[in-house]
Amino acid sequence: MKFCTNGVKMAGRRMTDVALLQGKFSGHVAFSQLIRDGLQSATQQGWSQMVWCDVNFEDWPLREKVVVDALYAWAQRGRQLTMLAHSYESVVRYQPRMVAFRKSWGHIVDCRLCKQVDVAKFPSIMWSPVWAVKRTEFDSCSGFATSDVRKRVQLQEELRESQRHSSPGFPATVLGL
Repeated sequence: MKFCTNGVKMAGRRMTDVALLQGKFSGHVAFSQLIRDGLQSATQQGWSQMVWCDVNFEDWPLREKVVVDALYAWAQRGRQLTMLAHSYESVVRYQPRMVAFRKSWGHIVDCRLCKQVDVAKFPSIMWSPVWAVKRTEFDSCSGFATSDVRKRVQLQEELRESQRHSSPGFPATVLGL
């Protein structure tokens, strides 16, 4: 396994440098840690864009305070987070911190529904212009993380294809009478 490192401030205190995995991972604990590390690096390095894609984000650590705090620290003018999912029901039901973030930062968070993509073939990816994670096996929760330009471009193309068949979903506000 190889790692790369970086550094910045979060909420007035110095965040510790994060070593981003370059290579294979296995297990839910490792996957969740990669999401946390990716968000911390996004804040530290000032990533302008992220694209997250998952069937329902049910097993992403989006209910954790540290994850949503990292999102708040990352969010600023010029940033863009696109979320692609088959359903946001699990996010709404089980991840109230992420729902609050979505409501507060709806102007930089674009949530899309991809109902045309088969659930069994739905990708699970955290992508940025710098680094990406893809879960390739759901039963074992295994996959790879990479900074390799070619692999990131391939993942970006996969995400664009999913987004091309998407429609707006998980609104920041619900209008009613």
